[in-house]
Amino acid sequence: MSRTTTLPRARQRSQKLQRLSLPSARSLAVGVGLLALAAGLYGVGRETSAFSVRTIEVVGAPPHVRHQVKAAAGTVRGRSLLTLDGSALERAVEALPSVVTAGYDRAFPHTLRIVVVPEQPVAVARQGAKAWIVSARGRVVAPVKPQGAHALTRIWIPRTTPVAVGGFLPANHATAVARALALAASFPAHVETAQLKRDGLLFRLRSGIELRLGAPTDIRLKLAIARRALRRLPTGMRYLDVSVPGRPIAGNPQVSG
Repeated sequence: MSRTTTLPRARQRSQKLQRLSLPSARSLAVGVGLLALAAGLYGVGRETSAFSVRTIEVVGAPPHVRHQVKAAAGTVRGRSLLTLDGSALERAVEALPSVVTAGYDRAFPHTLRIVVVPEQPVAVARQGAKAWIVSARGRVVAPVKPQGAHALTRIWIPRTTPVAVGGFLPANHATAVARALALAASFPAHVETAQLKRDGLLFRLRSGIELRLGAPTDIRLKLAIARRALRRLPTGMRYLDVSVPGRPIAGNPQVSG
């Protein structure tokens, strides 16, 4: 007897739940109408100046790089933010020698915001009478006068080394020096010149002391040891060798060449 009464009640409860879960014809019509309206507004926005780019903002870069980025992105001015080809924009900006990576954001209604990670200049590469600013990644950022950018360390490269703005210096030489100089950005002593010689990496400090770092590895550790050792260096010492980090050596003879 219990079965004949329980089953109909269960079916009634199930049918009621189904009726509650199914959308009504009116709600379906409203939903379709909203979708059609959104599609229409999107189409209008694409074809009119409602969302045209009037302002280009560049974030994360110094003034001269911001100017370069705005010039590279200038072709999108006046176009709709809705039709913006973001991939093409990023490629155009990242092709600049002064930029590592770039991203963008549509700041409706009329602003395109470009976020940039710029190259970090660390040295001037010298090749005879020619000179170029080089980044921490060993990338050639821009040509410069031989005596220009005097605050940056000088790296001398062979005359046979091919150099192209936007390209990278050979990884086995100048790029290794540039990366080491990037790690030395907070080093208290100014590095006048840097070389990678057969016996290792050599920094010549403005004080005249030669800092010998050996193989271009463990640079942070070697610089930390050199920082402490330089404070206690006896007067008259001409070089400090930290190529073996646990055994720094100071001496008088200068390195020839």
